[in-house]
Amino acid sequence: MFTADDIVHSYTRAEAIEDGYLVDVSTVAREAGFTVPVAMTRAAWVDCVEWTEHTAKRKATIQDEAGRLWDVVYMARLAARAAGGAQQRRFQVYRVPTEGRGIRPRPVVLVLAIGPGDAGEPVITIMQPGED
Repeated sequence: MFTADDIVHSYTRAEAIEDGYLVDVSTVAREAGFTVPVAMTRAAWVDCVEWTEHTAKRKATIQDEAGRLWDVVYMARLAARAAGGAQQRRFQVYRVPTEGRGIRPRPVVLVLAIGPGDAGEPVITIMQPGED
């Protein structure tokens, strides 16, 4: 018989990164001033960072993944500073949407969540509202 304390299955952060559900952005995050590991959900990555050659040709605007990632991580860093100890903080990023033909930056809200990693260490996850 199982009790509420019995763990039937766990899915680690490391497994989520290995499987591609999370994208480790810690290297760029360290450049922006983060001192703990940072990852983004795949959905947040696709919406705010991903920029393929096909998208670049179709949009005919100057964008690249490195610049888009820096924008997200930098704004997340500002949100972390303003979090005041809160476990979650919403922040806004302007990005050119990959869908459609428009090239005007549009705002999107992301969430910075601070929580325990696989070994209980502090980690940060950047995600879309409604993700967990």
